Amino acid sequence: MRQITEPSSAEIVTSYVAVWNEPVPESRRAIIAGLWAPDGAEFVEGTRFRGHEELDARVTDAYQAFVASGAYTVTAADDVARHDDIVTFTIQLAAPDSEVAWAARVFMLLDADGRIQEDYHLTVMPFAEQA
Repeated sequence: MRQITEPSSAEIVTSYVAVWNEPVPESRRAIIAGLWAPDGAEFVEGTRFRGHEELDARVTDAYQAFVASGAYTVTAADDVARHDDIVTFTIQLAAPDSEVAWAARVFMLLDADGRIQEDYHLTVMPFAEQA
C-alpha cells in the first residue's frame, strides 16, 4: 500500500475548513486547486460535484447560504483520523455562540499527491427542525 506523508492530516483539515469560510472568490479557488485533484469529487446528500469548477460552485453556494451572513462558521471537531490515503474528521456549522447547528463526518480518499480524490459528507447531526 502506498504511504502518503505530505501534507499532514492537520494541514488537510485546516485547508478544508478554511475553504468553506473563505470570502474571497480567487482565494477560494486557489484553496480548491490545492486541496482537490483536478478530477476530484465531493459527494453530499446524493449529489456529486466533480472537478474544480463544480467544487468551486458548491463551496461558493455553501458559503453564501451559511457563512456570508455571519450566521455560522465552519469548524472541525478534534477527531481527525488517518490511515494511509484515508482521512476522516467531523465538520460542523457553529453559530456565533459556538453552539453546533449541524455536523457531518467527512471521509476523504487522497490521491498519490496527497490531494482529495473523493470526499463524502455523511450527516451525523442534521439541522434542528424549525417550529
